Amino acid sequence: MAIAGFRHGVSLWCPQSCHQGNELRFSLKHGIEGDWPKVRRSFTISCAANADLSKDYVIVGGGNAAGYAVRAFTEHGVDGSKICIVSKEKVPPYERPALTKAYLFPLDKSPARLPGFHTCVGTGNPRQTDEWYKDKGIQVLYDTAATGVDLDKKKLFTSSGSSIAYDNLIIATGASAARLPKTIGGDLQGVHYIREVADADALIEALQTCKKLVVIGGGYIGMEVAAAATAWKLDTTMVFPEPHIMPRLFTPSIADKYEDLFKKYGVRFTKGVTVKRIISGHDGKVSAVELSDGVVLDADTVVVGIGAKPAVGPFIETGLKMSEGGIEVDGQFRTSSPNVWAIGDVAAFPLKIYNRITRVEHVDHARKSAQHCVESLLKVQQDPYDYLPYFYSRVFEHPGSERKVWWQFYGDNVGDVVEVGDFSPKYAAFWIQSGVLKGVFLESGSPEEFGALPKLARQQPKLDVKKLQSASKVEDALSIALEAAGIV
Repeated sequence: MAIAGFRHGVSLWCPQSCHQGNELRFSLKHGIEGDWPKVRRSFTISCAANADLSKDYVIVGGGNAAGYAVRAFTEHGVDGSKICIVSKEKVPPYERPALTKAYLFPLDKSPARLPGFHTCVGTGNPRQTDEWYKDKGIQVLYDTAATGVDLDKKKLFTSSGSSIAYDNLIIATGASAARLPKTIGGDLQGVHYIREVADADALIEALQTCKKLVVIGGGYIGMEVAAAATAWKLDTTMVFPEPHIMPRLFTPSIADKYEDLFKKYGVRFTKGVTVKRIISGHDGKVSAVELSDGVVLDADTVVVGIGAKPAVGPFIETGLKMSEGGIEVDGQFRTSSPNVWAIGDVAAFPLKIYNRITRVEHVDHARKSAQHCVESLLKVQQDPYDYLPYFYSRVFEHPGSERKVWWQFYGDNVGDVVEVGDFSPKYAAFWIQSGVLKGVFLESGSPEEFGALPKLARQQPKLDVKKLQSASKVEDALSIALEAAGIV
């Protein structure tokens, strides 16, 4: 994002997925106005002729957005018997970020486990376990994927061969992990992708006997898995094509601070290369990773974290308007088809504060979009969604860790950057465009300091850049920004 000429800012957090074959393509409108295309209402699909279920509200997907949507319905008095979740997972919705953080702690370091992080504990609400759904009368179809929808007849078709009639359909299918091609060993035994609990469980089993780990990708997943691996005291190498970790957000100097810390924990970096192939031994399991520069890294376990793709496959041929690789919605999360809504990772929505259409793959947006959508659907409110982009990461938090890392970013990383601090432990960065604060980053802030970030990013005060550059401490820099914003 910061490296790509700042052309689209936050929207570059979202992979620009291209579906082959039948994908509908539309010109991206950076404003929020525009005519919907004509929607083709149905398509041929092999499944049951008649609906086996009929519900007022059907939520497709079993991730964060689905769990928070259900809570919003119940908070507004909707009877649970009117709600159905269709989930391809085998457990109720949970707080997915845990899978690459505390879930990966070694078994003797108090790892997170279900039911401890079912939604909606991430916002301080009770856990929604299977018993919670049953008590509310909410039907959850586990291990069931959506295969298509007839928009005209208002029916959702599922992998079980049954169909569900709906009054309102909420698409919350999230995203799937981007995978390496099978032709270069992307599906070999010992190659792991993390998106669901089952994926993390398989990785944990592998880590117990792992000797050499190669992590492919320098973004969120790569950083968090590599950090977790240090608690297992594994020989770990990160491989990625970019010049430094987190290139869409981190400046080179910010990245240097984190890379030095990772190196202190024993993680090695191989940058500026791609994976040519993953090599298997005689037993068919991973034995090495060959890179584009000819280097071969020994490995018995490989974790691939190279991004995600919005899970829109069942909906592409319906005629729903697509944008940014996802399903385009308005400020209420309504799609181009009546009574069909989309939230979370799959929703390409109007980012009001920056006046452009974007997708955001982040738990914060999943939660907030679910709440806003349900309240719009129930006509509790009709205000347009006004989201402030927010990203964070927490690593090295396992028991016994010498240094815990927790950073937060709010806003848009466009413009010039002023960085303050010595990373012991605090560090801050301010993105300034034409004298106006656009985004702010903070490592190891206090609760009060972290709480000030969204206020600054949303208010976008004019800053005296020279005065900010003269700050010797993070606290002083934040005080200068807060004073400019009139925030006491």
